[in-house]
Amino acid sequence: MCGLLAYLSTDAPRVDDDRVDDVRAALHCLHHRGPDDTAVWADPHVVLGFNRLSIIDVEGSPQPLPYVGDRYRILFNGEIYNYVELREELAAAGAQLATHGDTETIVAGYHLWGQDVVRRLRGMFSFVIWDTHTRTAFGARDPFGIKPLFTARLADGGLVFSSEKKALLQLLGGSKAAGDVDPASLQHYLTLQYVPEPATLHRGIRRIESGTSFTVVDGELATARYFHPSFRPQPVPAGGEQDLYDRIAAVLDESVAKHMRADVTVGSFLSSGIDSTAIAALAHRYNPDLMTFTVGFQRQAQSEVEIAAESASILGVRHVPVEVSAEQFADAIPEVVWYLDDPVADPALVPLYFVAREARKHVKVVLSGEGADELFGGYTIYREPISLAWASRLPPAGRRAMARIADLLPEGVRGQDLLRRASIPLEQRYYGNARNLRDDELAALLPGRDPDLSHVAVTEDLYRRTREAGYDDVTAMQYVDLFTWLRGDILVKADKMTMANSLELRVPFLDPEVFAIASSLPVEQRVPRRGPGAKDRTTKYALRQAMRQIVPPRIMNRRKLGFPVPTADFLAGPLHDWARGIVTDSQTQEWLDRDVVLGLLDRLRAEEVPSKRIARQLWSVLVFMVWHGIFVEERIVVDVPETVYPVRL
Repeated sequence: MCGLLAYLSTDAPRVDDDRVDDVRAALHCLHHRGPDDTAVWADPHVVLGFNRLSIIDVEGSPQPLPYVGDRYRILFNGEIYNYVELREELAAAGAQLATHGDTETIVAGYHLWGQDVVRRLRGMFSFVIWDTHTRTAFGARDPFGIKPLFTARLADGGLVFSSEKKALLQLLGGSKAAGDVDPASLQHYLTLQYVPEPATLHRGIRRIESGTSFTVVDGELATARYFHPSFRPQPVPAGGEQDLYDRIAAVLDESVAKHMRADVTVGSFLSSGIDSTAIAALAHRYNPDLMTFTVGFQRQAQSEVEIAAESASILGVRHVPVEVSAEQFADAIPEVVWYLDDPVADPALVPLYFVAREARKHVKVVLSGEGADELFGGYTIYREPISLAWASRLPPAGRRAMARIADLLPEGVRGQDLLRRASIPLEQRYYGNARNLRDDELAALLPGRDPDLSHVAVTEDLYRRTREAGYDDVTAMQYVDLFTWLRGDILVKADKMTMANSLELRVPFLDPEVFAIASSLPVEQRVPRRGPGAKDRTTKYALRQAMRQIVPPRIMNRRKLGFPVPTADFLAGPLHDWARGIVTDSQTQEWLDRDVVLGLLDRLRAEEVPSKRIARQLWSVLVFMVWHGIFVEERIVVDVPETVYPVRL
């Protein structure tokens, strides 16, 4: 797990000492991603910089790694979990391997198999390979987008790639040179809680999308999607349901085994739900001394800490809990946002930052349960097509009547949102697992919004593919989430908050073999229907059944908390003045109506039970204001600590 930075000028030799120095200076922004080693290599056409977090082949595999003499140089951020098998296959084909690591398998595979190498990799990755003979580059991101990769074009025409956006901002010469704030991306952010790929909040910086490879030839960037996630529900196998559940358990166990491959200590995050508990239970099979980590808030009514501690005791693992106060939460926000690069309005980022910081004192790698919900059908919202099936049978006039009734009801009345959502088709009401602002609320908050720009623009292509594939509504929602919520929120916070602490996070659910079996499940094995004969009223049905012999019974059907944050209570109480200060100090009046924001704050404080929905809207605004203060106004200066850790843990 590392930080890469590449400057490519393949149409003319432009590299001089000044350019090398620029890359070296910008590389320091990524030091937290790889404090074990820093190296820069250059030729007349490229500068390749790397910060390494040594996990596999700790003493070897330095990057930028050469291959075939000095023909190739590779920068690689991530882990390839089937590297042992790939090395054997490559050696049998005559490849000369000089290291014992996984990095070399990628570049050796590229030399032997060409661009198809990406289809053979089981892992998380973003990489850039430079071919000194052809003066071309090839690179890719992993299928689900676990590892990030940003790109921009400099004023001299050169292309730059980086694991984090802040290094590109430095090379570009600051926020102004990067194109300031992109209004469309801001509008999407306020609705979705994140900026959807491939955009960022700066016009001049983009992301290589998940599941995409790219080439750079004569300075021109060309991308191609190599991974097209496909759900192909199959009947329950002839061996019956238990045979299916046994296969799920076996595939997940094999994935965890491969994700445990490391030359350093591996631990696991542990929350209250089945996903992380299953991962920890399986990991314990391969490491009897496994340590687990969880986080909660002081004086919180619903907390992960006690439940996770109970699960850890049953599993027989060493457990480390972390508790965070409201003051610690607020104090960490500027640093958290600096590490994020682009705002993500998910308060769970903050406790994740703290638990990662504690975990790094004990281990260098952690496993986590991200991806289970998207693959196995775990979000409660996936039950909505079942609960609204009656509405889909109504004629258009009936739906319009429901919409009118919803508009006439006082805001917040029970059932209003149900009527509103029942009145519109899935493609208009569901845009990923985030529902932050309605159009009227966005119009009030963002006076300059583009009324012709909608969240539908983010998902319309995705829904077109689901129609072509003939997906049912539940499967369509899962497919949409793979391209929206998973890679826009879940995986961004997982990468950025752990890497902020030089900690590698691995996600065994997001493995090609696990996806293969999850994507074959009939919808009844993901989200069972209500009614006579229904086996269960829960979500992730097949996964829960598969884990019954592994996960403690009390955990099996518990509603997941997911590192819950009492944001509404914080903003209405101990952090109200802190939030008001952010709003009044912010220079975002070009974008946001400050009076509307202050009105929301006052309304939240006046409510007997603070509204979680209003708190979520406020949180998205506050995170953007802090981001703007850091990256645009440069008014907020973040004192980022130097990252110093031993190579081995």
